[in-house]
Amino acid sequence: MTADNLDALREKLGLVHVYTGNGKGKTTAALGLAMRALEHGLNVSMVQFLKGGLYIGELLAPDRFSGKFSIEQFGKGSKDEPSYEDFSPDEADCERALRGLERAKALMAEGQTDVMILDEVNVALQLRHVSVAEVIELVKSKPANMELVLTGRYAPKEIMSIGDYVTEMKAHEHPYNKGILGRKGIDY
Repeated sequence: MTADNLDALREKLGLVHVYTGNGKGKTTAALGLAMRALEHGLNVSMVQFLKGGLYIGELLAPDRFSGKFSIEQFGKGSKDEPSYEDFSPDEADCERALRGLERAKALMAEGQTDVMILDEVNVALQLRHVSVAEVIELVKSKPANMELVLTGRYAPKEIMSIGDYVTEMKAHEHPYNKGILGRKGIDY
C-alpha cells in the first residue's frame, strides 16, 4: 500500500466499537479487526485489562508484524507480574487497571496507533477497577482518526450509548456446559 493510500485510509478512521455480552467471541472479534487493519498497513495497539499470562495465544502475534502491533497486559500473571494460579479479583487489580488506562492514554498521545483495543475494559468497569467517567473521558479524548474497540461482558449503557458499533455476543450453547474447558489455540 502506498503512503497516499494509507493516508486516505487513515482519514476514514475514528469510530468506536463495543463488543459485549455473555457469549464467546468479544476478544476474538477485536483480534479479527486487528488482523484486517494490520494487513492494510495500519498500526494496532491492544491494552488487556485483567488478563495476564504468556499462555494467551494472541501474545505471539506482535512478533509477526514487525512493530505494527503491540499487546500490553495489565492483569495477574502478565510479564510484569509474578505468575498466579488464583485469578480472583483483588485490590492490586485496581492499580493494574488504572495503569492500563494510563498506558492507553499514553499510546493515544504518541499518535502512532490507528486502532486501539481496550480488551476486557468493560469487566474492569463492572468490577469498579476503573470508572465509567474515566473511560468515557478516554473515548472523548482519543485522536479523531483513531478507531477504538472496547471489549468485555457487562458494558454499561453509558458505554454502549457512545459506540458507533455495538455488538452483543449471546451464548446459546457453550462447550463449558458440557464439561469441556478452554482449549489452547481456540479459546486462548
